[in-house]
Amino acid sequence: AARDCELRKAALWGASMDRDKRRLSGVLSSLSLFCVILDLQLHGLSAANHAEIEGHLEMGRKLLAAGQLAEALTHYHAAVDGDPNNYLTYYKRAAVYLAMGKFRSALPDLSRAIQLKPDFLAARLQRGNILLKQGDVQEARQDFLSVLQSSPTNEEAQSQLERVQEVERNVGGASEAYERRDYYGAIALLEKVIEFSPWDPSARELRAECYLQVGELSNAVQDLKPTTKLRNDNRAAFLKLSKLYYSMGEHGESLSQVRECLKLDQDDKECFSHYKQVKKLSRQLEMAEELIREQRYEDAIEKFEASVKTEPRVEVYSTRAKERICHCLSKSQRTEEAILVCTEAHQRDPQNPLILRDRAEAYILNEEYEKAVEDLLQAKELDGESEEIKEGLERAQKLLKQSKKRDYYKILGVKRNANKQEVIKAYRKLAQQWHPDNFQSEEEKKEAEKKFIDIAAAKEVLTDPEMRQKVDAGEDPLDPENQQGSGHHQQWPFEFNPFGSGNYQFKFNYH
Repeated sequence: AARDCELRKAALWGASMDRDKRRLSGVLSSLSLFCVILDLQLHGLSAANHAEIEGHLEMGRKLLAAGQLAEALTHYHAAVDGDPNNYLTYYKRAAVYLAMGKFRSALPDLSRAIQLKPDFLAARLQRGNILLKQGDVQEARQDFLSVLQSSPTNEEAQSQLERVQEVERNVGGASEAYERRDYYGAIALLEKVIEFSPWDPSARELRAECYLQVGELSNAVQDLKPTTKLRNDNRAAFLKLSKLYYSMGEHGESLSQVRECLKLDQDDKECFSHYKQVKKLSRQLEMAEELIREQRYEDAIEKFEASVKTEPRVEVYSTRAKERICHCLSKSQRTEEAILVCTEAHQRDPQNPLILRDRAEAYILNEEYEKAVEDLLQAKELDGESEEIKEGLERAQKLLKQSKKRDYYKILGVKRNANKQEVIKAYRKLAQQWHPDNFQSEEEKKEAEKKFIDIAAAKEVLTDPEMRQKVDAGEDPLDPENQQGSGHHQQWPFEFNPFGSGNYQFKFNYH
C-alpha cells in the first residue's frame, strides 16, 4: 500500500511537471513572438524616423541654396532633434547660422560636431576661423594646431595660424603704443588686428579710445557702434555713444542710444540721468523748430534761448541757437538785431552758409545791398549747389544795381518792410511838400514837378502788389530796359490831385 502510494505521488508530480513545462513553453513562445513583433515595429519606426530626418536635411539644403535662411534653419532644428548624435547635422546647422551672421550660435554646433567626431577637420577649421574673428587667438591656435597634427600639409590651417601670430603681435604693439600716447601708431596696428578679427570688441574699443584722444569723434562712433552687438548687455557702449553724439550736437541720435541702454536696464542710474538731460534739450529744440515752421518766430527765439540755459557747456548747441535766432530775427524783419546776432553767429561758425544767407536778408531790409551781395557771394562759395542762395544773390545784385538808379523806397523814405498804409502816408506828406503849386518860379516848379513825378510813381509802384513784388526781386517795373522783348511798351497813366485843390494834372508815359 505504501509503495502504491509513493508510485501514485510520483505519477501526480510528473503530470504536474509536464503541465508546468507546457505552460512555460507557451509563455516563452508568446514572449519570443512579442519580441519579434516589437523588433519589427522599432525597425519600422527607425526607418520612418530616418526618412523624416533625411527629408528635413534635404529641405534645409534646398532652402539654404535659395537664400531662405530662416526656413532652412527650422528644418535643421528638426533634423538635430530627430538625431542628436549626428555630427554632420550640427555642422550643417552651423553653416546656416554663419550665413545668417549668427556666429555665436554657430560655435556650440561646431563644438558639438567636434565632440561627436574629434577628427572632423572641417569643423575644427571653421571653429578656428570664428574664434580668430572674435579675437580668441589662444583657442583659435589650438584648433589650427589640431588640424595640422592630423593633416600637416593643410594650407588653410597653416595660413590661419600665421594670422593668429600676426594678430597677437599687433595687439601687443597697439597696447604699447597707446600707453606711450602714440595714438596714431596704435590706430595703424589696430587696423591690421581688426582686418583679421573684425568681431573682436576689445580691439574696436581701444581704437575708439585712440580716436577720441586725437579728436576724431565720428571715427570713434563708427568703432563703438558694432561693440553694442559684439558684447551682451553692453550698456557702457550705449551710454558712451549717447554722450559722444550729444557732444557732436546730434541730440536725436544721442536720445536713441541712451534709450537702448535703458531697455537693457531701466534702473541704470547713469543712463537715466543722461536720458533726462538729453530728453529736455531735444524737446526744446524740436519745439523751437516747429514754431519756426509755424512762423512764430518770437516764440521760437524764446525756446532757443531756453535751450542754451539747459546746455551751456556744449558749445555746439549755443552756436546752433545763435544761428537759428539769427534766422528768426531776419524772418521777423528785426533788421538791426538780426545783423548783430547773425554777425556773432558768423564769428562762431564762419563756414555756415545759412548764417550768411540770413544776414544778407537783414542787410537787404536795411538797404545795405553791397554787404548783402558780399555775404551771398561768400555763401555761394561755401554751398554752390543751393538754389536759394543763387536766387538770393541774383536778387541782391539786382537791388544793388537798382539802388544806383531809382529806389522807390528811398524816394518815399520808407523801409522795405513798410505796409501799404505807411507808403500812402509817406506819399501824402511828400506830395503836399513837393506839389508844383507850392512854388513860384519856373525853375522851382520844374524841380518840384520832377520830384512830384518820382513820388507819385513810387506810390503807385509800392501800393501795387505785383509791381512791388518785382521791385523786391530787384527789378524796376517802370524801367524801359525791363520792357524790352515784351512785345509792347507799358504805359502808366497817373493823374494826381490828392488834396482836392489846384489844377495840376500829370500823365506820365515811360517808354
